[in-house]
Amino acid sequence: MTWAVWAPLLLPWITVPAARRLAALLPPRPAALLLAGCAALAGVPAAAATALLAAAALLHLPAVAALGHLSPALLPDGPAALALGTAAVPGCLAIGWAALRTLHRHRLRHLHTEIRRTAVSRAGDVVVLADDGADAYALPGRPGRRGRPGRSGLVVVTTGMLRALDDDERAVLLAHERAHLAGHHHLLAVTADLAACLHPALRGLRRPLAYQAERWADEVAARTVGDRRLVARAVGRAALAAGAAPAARRPAGAFAATAGPVPRRMAALLAPVAPARPVAGRATAVLLLCLLGSAAATVEATGDLHENIETAQCAVGRPAP
Repeated sequence: MTWAVWAPLLLPWITVPAARRLAALLPPRPAALLLAGCAALAGVPAAAATALLAAAALLHLPAVAALGHLSPALLPDGPAALALGTAAVPGCLAIGWAALRTLHRHRLRHLHTEIRRTAVSRAGDVVVLADDGADAYALPGRPGRRGRPGRSGLVVVTTGMLRALDDDERAVLLAHERAHLAGHHHLLAVTADLAACLHPALRGLRRPLAYQAERWADEVAARTVGDRRLVARAVGRAALAAGAAPAARRPAGAFAATAGPVPRRMAALLAPVAPARPVAGRATAVLLLCLLGSAAATVEATGDLHENIETAQCAVGRPAP
């Protein structure tokens, strides 16, 4: 294959800094969507390129060549490309294993059952757990729950957190967690975690995405209660309570009001609302070029491999359809 197969593997190292730079200039909601979208659009071509390298190497195996009715000797890959392709085979297996573990970590069915069984009280979509540790998080709803209470998910709060906050601060906490559920932030988190399995550079998008998702929920809570200072105070007190008395367990991937860099979130809430800033043209251009370049290179590399296979098939009298 040509150089095209390497572009999707190299460009994410440029895509990540450009995406982070651009997200820092955007409001939280578009910033979170941008980061999640970049993770997916850069991760899929990278995984495809790894699979193409592995496939090109596997075609040299006699058993695979016999199945494809082709002549391995006529495949144009040199020794270096063959060696790298061979190394890509365990890489593909590692990617698949990491992706399966990530999906398993984000499974929620057993958590809903366990939380409903151990809850001390429930009112609508709010579930209270008997735990002296302070915690609160959003647990997304299960598929197929339409028409039932809490179908969008549950807001789980411990008794320790409720004791640490006053009534107004509790209202902020609930508004914050409901914003996570309404915005489907768990899907953004799953996207970023899966992308991190596909290419190591994309791990750099998970932390800024988590921060922007928390800021998104903070802003929704501020609009709901109408007091940004109250939201900042509630976030700070919840974080102090959680630090002083951590809860026994929190599900992986759960969005909590105490997550992320809390002082930075409080500073953003206490600062005057910033006017819309012009988006950095250079970062936008670099990001678009990287994403489009990765997609185009993946298509080019796929076409190259297909042509190589057709050539090797024709050599043994079995032209490809």
